[in-house]
Amino acid sequence: MDLSLIPPSPMKGIVNLVVEIPAGSRNKYEYCSEAGIMALDRILHSSVRYPFDYGFIPNTLADDGAPLDAMVIMDEPTFAGCLIKARPIGVLDMHDCGKYDGKLLCVPTANSRQNNIVSINQIASNQLEEVAEFFRTSKGLEGRTVQINGWRDFDAVDELLRKCLRSKKKTFKVLKKSSITK
Repeated sequence: MDLSLIPPSPMKGIVNLVVEIPAGSRNKYEYCSEAGIMALDRILHSSVRYPFDYGFIPNTLADDGAPLDAMVIMDEPTFAGCLIKARPIGVLDMHDCGKYDGKLLCVPTANSRQNNIVSINQIASNQLEEVAEFFRTSKGLEGRTVQINGWRDFDAVDELLRKCLRSKKKTFKVLKKSSITK
């Protein structure tokens, strides 16, 4: 599964999201780029389960050194490796072990029943708090310090996405340059 040709954002307001962990799972899968497959990383330490399908935006680079994290609200869980075209509606602002680790919240474009959802304000506050609590609990049980700074609406998405695209391009250029000189 080569993700290098998948654009992070095929059009304005839409992202490509690769699912790593389906909603309801305690298994933490991660994409292994060397092998081109999903690999089981660990099993969560508690009874908490991922509240939404969780994954990343391919060909981005966030502050934590990994692709930009994203969640998608689905009626039914999908599967690890599933590619979803999604519309970001907000950002969970969080710091994990002192590093910024913002996470996009999205809705799938394939679900016409969610076409009217364009803002984080259209999601129930208790559902948003459930997501924040999931990260507090699961990270805390792993001994990691997490700080949740709350949710930002869809207008914060573009800035975060652009930053992660610029970071990926800078890293690619550095890697490309150094590989030529070897």
